Amino acid sequence: MIDFSNTLVIIPARKGSKGIPAKNKKLLNGKPLIQYTIDAAMAIFPKYSICISTDDIDIQDIGIQNGLSVPNLRPENLSNDKASARDVILYEVLKTDREIETIVYLQPTSPLRTALNIKEALDLYDYDAMDMLVSVSLAKANPYFNLFEEDEKENLVISKKHESKSRQDAPEVFQFNGAIYLINYQSLIKNEISLFPRIKKYLMSKEDSIDIDDPIDWHLAEILMNSR
Repeated sequence: MIDFSNTLVIIPARKGSKGIPAKNKKLLNGKPLIQYTIDAAMAIFPKYSICISTDDIDIQDIGIQNGLSVPNLRPENLSNDKASARDVILYEVLKTDREIETIVYLQPTSPLRTALNIKEALDLYDYDAMDMLVSVSLAKANPYFNLFEEDEKENLVISKKHESKSRQDAPEVFQFNGAIYLINYQSLIKNEISLFPRIKKYLMSKEDSIDIDDPIDWHLAEILMNSR
């Protein structure tokens, strides 16, 4: 288990969203989308360790109403869709008055991610042995079975060759689901996240892995929440 005194939990929630306007503060089953992530984080972490990173004054108000730290609004260059998670994290860490070892990065677009999911990920995390532990789900598409590329004659060929005759025989592949990132801060200083050599997984169910990007995702999240 990580030391909370050296941990910064960042909930990134910028104002802009192309798929769903004002997505992070839009009401999902009666609560702002970001509130589900705030609730999950507050069930585990002390409030002093949780930071809302936003350029939206309404989201800033939601954070303050929850008793959380919401430093100055993010600058414009860190509030567009080209700003990287690494840039946002480094910016927020510089504003803290604590020595940070571990970043817990929780995106608001995963409202079905629970406090139990976060706790299980924390139990797997090893600061000394990992650059990052990331939540994943089993990928629906598989490069060994149903993903194809074009060859020089524009014929479709399987992306990765394997002696598999069915999807069940093909090696399992995983995709980041966007719900939980536990990041070694010293590793982040040295490298882009995409260049981390020591990444381990925390496997989540398909249901808990819903990542809201468009209206169909939103509708599916509502259905799953109502069925719980």
